[in-house]
Amino acid sequence: MEHFLEVVLPIPLEKLFTYRISRQEADFIEPGMRVAVPFGKSKIYTALAYRVHAEAPTAYEPKEIYQILDEKPLVNPFQMKHWEWIANYYMCTLGEVIRSALPSAFLLESETLVLPNKQADVDEMELADDEFLVYEALQYQTALKIEEISNIVDKKNVLSLVNRLVQKGVVLQKEEIYEQYKPKMVRYVKLSDKYDDEGELEALLNELSRAPKQSQVVLSLFQLKSKSNKPIPISDLEKESGGSRAIIKALIDKDILSEYSIREDRVKHGEASETSKNIVLNEHQAKALEDITVGFLEKKPVLLHGVTSSGKTEVYVKLIQQCIDEGKQALYLLPEIALTSQLINRLRHYFGQKVSVYHSKYSIHERVEVWNNVLHNAEKAQIVIGARSSLFLPFSKLGLVVVDEEHESSFKQFDPAPRYHARDAAIVLASFHGSPIVLGSATPSVESAYNAKTGKYGYASIKYRFGEVLMPEINLVDIKEATRKRRMKGHFSETLLHAIEEALGEGEQVILFQNRRGFAPVVECTTCGHVAQCPNCDVSLTYHQHRNQLRCHYCGYHMALQQACLACGSPTLDKKGFGTEQIQEELGQLFPETKVGRMDLDTTRGKYAYEKIISAFENQEMDILVGTQMVTKGLDFRNVSLVGIMNADSMLNFPDYRAHERSFQMLTQVAGRAGRTQKRGKVLIQTYNPYHQILQQVTTHDYDKMFKEQYYEREQFKYPPVVRIIKVTLKDRDFNKLNEASDWMASSLRNVLGTQILGPEYPPVSRIRRDYLKNILVKIPKSDSLAQTKNSIKRIEKSFNAISKYKSIRLVYNVDHI
Repeated sequence: MEHFLEVVLPIPLEKLFTYRISRQEADFIEPGMRVAVPFGKSKIYTALAYRVHAEAPTAYEPKEIYQILDEKPLVNPFQMKHWEWIANYYMCTLGEVIRSALPSAFLLESETLVLPNKQADVDEMELADDEFLVYEALQYQTALKIEEISNIVDKKNVLSLVNRLVQKGVVLQKEEIYEQYKPKMVRYVKLSDKYDDEGELEALLNELSRAPKQSQVVLSLFQLKSKSNKPIPISDLEKESGGSRAIIKALIDKDILSEYSIREDRVKHGEASETSKNIVLNEHQAKALEDITVGFLEKKPVLLHGVTSSGKTEVYVKLIQQCIDEGKQALYLLPEIALTSQLINRLRHYFGQKVSVYHSKYSIHERVEVWNNVLHNAEKAQIVIGARSSLFLPFSKLGLVVVDEEHESSFKQFDPAPRYHARDAAIVLASFHGSPIVLGSATPSVESAYNAKTGKYGYASIKYRFGEVLMPEINLVDIKEATRKRRMKGHFSETLLHAIEEALGEGEQVILFQNRRGFAPVVECTTCGHVAQCPNCDVSLTYHQHRNQLRCHYCGYHMALQQACLACGSPTLDKKGFGTEQIQEELGQLFPETKVGRMDLDTTRGKYAYEKIISAFENQEMDILVGTQMVTKGLDFRNVSLVGIMNADSMLNFPDYRAHERSFQMLTQVAGRAGRTQKRGKVLIQTYNPYHQILQQVTTHDYDKMFKEQYYEREQFKYPPVVRIIKVTLKDRDFNKLNEASDWMASSLRNVLGTQILGPEYPPVSRIRRDYLKNILVKIPKSDSLAQTKNSIKRIEKSFNAISKYKSIRLVYNVDHI
């Protein structure tokens, strides 16, 4: 009987592929193992084993697998089930989910190696110039990769050149697989065993008295040994003795010292303390914990609605402690990497070694180590803190999921597929494991609040700040009036400047929020009105002063700031609008004595950049922190008494049905950074329209009123949570073809679905990276089947792809678009 293996390839193809395997392989392979398989003419991919069976494929002749890469499954059944749900629900392929879920170190891909043919007798005169360059390079190197050949001959496509050389017998071609992950080995050193004898040791010390540097190294080794019984790394010995590596190597060569290596984890943790068991909750937190427990017993997700600084983290710590006591794993999801650095320190203080962290700023090797620790249910990965990608880790004993700041749009993945929402995917993951899940926020999303009100979710609330600290006092500053009366200094009103002076005078810190990075979003010529535009996208270029560059925030295109207008040559360039950089500069001029820090995408590029800025501000090395939305989320600074919002109108006037909800959330969250200890904090919001309903609701901390008004509007205009939404985006470089195709798509959707179809319409930024975009919005009433609607859309897509002139157009689905 023949045996076959069905595998999932990490590429965006709908179908699974079948390969032939032997009887022994069929007995050994389990679903979730990685196997290397040939695909196409000469590629080798890492695929995941899905199912072993005995049915031969009818459409093609199955190839044999290349090799089995794992001894035990790398992916467990819970993950497979969850990934299939994500692929199904978010209308993408299982291959795309796997590509996104597995750390790239696990996805080996073949790299074609070109080797010199030692047996060939090559006539150099017969080789063309580019062929000779490759041949000559191979005389000095054992092998070349395709990209190296590309660099040598300075051409992009070199496959035809390699083929010519292979045909002439000059080179050999070899497909080779690379395992990218390498364990970290630390080199240690000890005194050779023969010197355990005291006589031998005495003789050695006498002999070394003629070599003072070597003698110093040996004496330093004794000193380190007397301090602790732990193994001694070579680097420590080098530092302690002041000797060089060469001296230590000479002693190893003489067999006086012996060297050995131990594998070590890259991510190290602090020691635990017992304080998590001793946390005493106040009455409001204890009541919330009771309500959460009731919700868990009813097997419902629970929404914890606690105002800013109410001590939600302590409630989570109690829940995590219960989970750990039961011997289970806990997952703590955060929307922003910036938040993890503060929280890690707090959780490590409580749980020490049991905490692991998983997000994109970690290196490939560190992510692999966390994955393996979770897979083997190691003690050091009992609690995982991470951004949305930590959902994909191989949990086998998941006992609790916490989604903090659940309202955040950062939980939604936009590109590439799968375009999943981590909060919703976490609820499904918890249900597969049968584990409780708690969603926490000071400003819950309208959907979650609606689910709590209709009884789909459990509900718990903390209405008072921890330590009975008063909610911050929020005042609106009318900058329209201030500008008319000439009471503005740059972008600061007199009111805000006085408040900053007062806070600094009392030795307190200030946070200023402006949701735009860079110096100025527009550079305009005052003579002809020309504005520098990005050649690839439909946006103006933002001026960044520290690099003296104009940059596009969509595709990364940049150019030096021109001295004169590119259109008319006039030197009259004026910078319109303002970003975080400009505020930082203005503050430097207004308060020359103060230290001003900035936290935005430009200043947080490095791995530890978030940590450095946050800890510097916590330790009061900075007086004022200027930031984009990164500063709004869950950060806990004890000495901040004033928060200033530079311009609230830019968020309110955004063309999006969630603009008002988002503005309320962002303004409330950033206001919540003020006055988190004894003294009441102060918040100043600069706006041109102080009578706007949302701003009024922010000043009175009235979440319920905001929810009622937003829900009423959504009911009237049919938006979530009243309906489900699928956004279909069409992309192409040909403007006319895109218009024609999007009209065809929209009319087909109207014919088949008959429900509300909006569009096709251009988004606010209608061209990104040279592709024109057009959106169609499909609104699905709660009474209609979501699965049937998706199947209908997929059928329409098949007809669409059958039209030859629409072949180049890319269709992107965004389910539950936010």
